[in-house]
Amino acid sequence: MKRAKATRAVLLAALFLGCQAGTASADENLSYPDLVRRMTDLEHLAVLPTMGERCAQCSSFDRASKYDEKTGKYVNWGANGDGNGIIRREGNQVVMAEMEGPGCIWRIWSARAEKGRVKIYLDGQEAPAVDLPFAQYFSGDTAPFNYPMLSYNLNLHGCSGQNLYMPIPYQKSCKVVAEPGWGQYYHFTYSTFPKGTRVPTFSAALAAQHANDLRRVNDFFKDRLGTDPAGERPGQQVLSKQLSVPAGQSVSVAQLTGPRAITAIRARMRFKDREDQMAALRRLVLRITWDGQAKPAVWCPLGDFFGTAPGENLYRSLATGMTRDGYYALWYMPFARSALVEVVNDDCVARDVAMEIVHAPLGRPFEGLGHFHAQWHRDTFTLPADRWPDWVMLRTRGRGRFCGVMLHVWNPRGGWWGEGDEKFFVDGEKFPSTIGTGSEDYFGYAWCHPGLFQRPYHCQTMTQNNRGHQSVLRWHITDNVPFQTSFEACIEKYYKTEERGTQLSLIHISEPTRLLSISYAVFCLK
Repeated sequence: MKRAKATRAVLLAALFLGCQAGTASADENLSYPDLVRRMTDLEHLAVLPTMGERCAQCSSFDRASKYDEKTGKYVNWGANGDGNGIIRREGNQVVMAEMEGPGCIWRIWSARAEKGRVKIYLDGQEAPAVDLPFAQYFSGDTAPFNYPMLSYNLNLHGCSGQNLYMPIPYQKSCKVVAEPGWGQYYHFTYSTFPKGTRVPTFSAALAAQHANDLRRVNDFFKDRLGTDPAGERPGQQVLSKQLSVPAGQSVSVAQLTGPRAITAIRARMRFKDREDQMAALRRLVLRITWDGQAKPAVWCPLGDFFGTAPGENLYRSLATGMTRDGYYALWYMPFARSALVEVVNDDCVARDVAMEIVHAPLGRPFEGLGHFHAQWHRDTFTLPADRWPDWVMLRTRGRGRFCGVMLHVWNPRGGWWGEGDEKFFVDGEKFPSTIGTGSEDYFGYAWCHPGLFQRPYHCQTMTQNNRGHQSVLRWHITDNVPFQTSFEACIEKYYKTEERGTQLSLIHISEPTRLLSISYAVFCLK
């Protein structure tokens, strides 16, 4: 949204990946409580997607950015007028989004939502299911969105950005229109379910009927972040170890026999000072190998794995956090036969760390589940000149779900470091089904505001007034991105980097696939 200089970036991403072909359809009934439960269901991320399942985004991106099918080239790919893009005009209204069902809107975001009304029409109904001033989508006090941990304006916490995370399902279709004065910048992030899936049509009455379910999620986000939303599982075991890791060596934390799942990883450390803390959490590496694979699926500096860098920056989100009592990662990580968890010390001094691994029997057969992947790197992918200013965060093949990213930027020159629109290319598509409006918008805030915030799905955990170190994360829990054959995630980068960027990605994946090195931390299942 606002341009600036950046010189170094670190990214963490999560992914689950798998290799089996998806089924053609899924005849499934999803009630409204089922959809609400997905807001805290980390275990669902490990289920490999079926054919027809997708996640995409309607946004106000600059429509000057296009793909020319005749030439195979990208045109005006760095166009940056992202505040007012629309699908079309209908009288004095603008069409913001149009989707075919069955589906569900999971996330609505804006940088400047104002008093103009935004209306959501579902399943061809004449009356809108939602008809409110756009600003009241994010006020936290207006039904049906009167849940302040789900509907909020970060302006109230020193950092702008308006967010709504609440399921708005539809069976056949969804159309979103806005009247004059609605504001600037928007995202509508939604899932499309396989044909045959049955979901309820959202209404204020439906939300009121299930107010207790929504309130439970709201209260969990308010009071219980850092605890496993699934609670204690039958057969759960806890393995605790106090490790001393010699310089340049690795030690085993756990060798587990499956089928089971790691449901939590926790750690505690002590440091001499801030410099020692920053060095230790970047140079100690978590390495996890599933089912005897030739390469580890998780390879990530310890601090980045727990969602922030550099060093220790206190925060809580749904999946990860750093607290005064220690660090936690609650990703659900299944395996069929074995799991080897190791800590590698790339430092020149020995390091002590207390680790805790929580693991439990699987609640379903491993077939149909994916392995959790988390990778970190500083690499830059070469792209054609017409793809400028894209910077590849993750490029992978196989079947899985993209679950989120943590980005660490070092910007010694100051000024706004970002400006990049996120772009997700799914299964070989030429034009991305997700294209955003700015780096800070992707991470849920706006106007490059250098303020700290922590929310269940997105945080800014470290900032030095846009000079020096910045650390942000976005976990895709309900809005994870399924893919069947391939996935590429980019974010625009307008300024040259004198030092290579770094990034971590998380994914769940099943073999045979590979996770290519990237410049961020990414979490994924495949």
